[in-house]
Amino acid sequence: MNVVILQPSYIPWRGVFDQIHRADLFIFYDDVQYDKHGWRNRNQIKTAQGKQWLTIPVHSAGVTQGRQINAIEIDWSRPWAANHWKALTFAYAKAPFFRHYAGFLEPFYQRQDQFLADFTIDLTVALARQLGIVHTRFMRASELDGIDGEKTDRLIRILTRVGAGHYLSGPSAREYIELEKFATAGIGLEFVEYDYPEYPQLYPPYDPFVSILDLLFMTGPEALASIIKPGDENP
Repeated sequence: MNVVILQPSYIPWRGVFDQIHRADLFIFYDDVQYDKHGWRNRNQIKTAQGKQWLTIPVHSAGVTQGRQINAIEIDWSRPWAANHWKALTFAYAKAPFFRHYAGFLEPFYQRQDQFLADFTIDLTVALARQLGIVHTRFMRASELDGIDGEKTDRLIRILTRVGAGHYLSGPSAREYIELEKFATAGIGLEFVEYDYPEYPQLYPPYDPFVSILDLLFMTGPEALASIIKPGDENP
């Protein structure tokens, strides 16, 4: 069984959905420390003025106290959801498939989730299904009781608990994953290489690292073809 363990993030880029597509089981790593300047609560879209950050405000106390991702609360004192939807509408109103997906997406920006992870995880799963990724199962690491340890040790304990035979990781993890521990545990390890074809974008120059929404709004039902690699069409 192919398994991915990755922290939840807000409207992730194409590479995350590549990992989701490759996985039989995708585990949201929601019970590790929140990183203040990461991708947990923000991402970028393309606009006529250049790239724009969309950031979900969170209560700062949850960050400074080193709380876990699943304990971070959204700050609803600011109308961020309405602002994000306006920004998406303004940036992508002329995109070929914006109207096609607007009815699916807009209700997410009418939610009032208390916790950041509840919103970002639900949205990521829904986006995966819209892309046509239907075989992958999802769960949260916090659903597994009694999994302790640090870094590679904890990853392997999670993988062992769920019965994984193969672990898929992003390329940046090469810097800290202890390869020999995977061999000892009898779990295969593969680093996903991010190499995707270009697709039409409204605002040149081409940028591959923006939110998945850009690809979805521009290519619609063909979006998955710009994610999966040849020979990986039927996992």
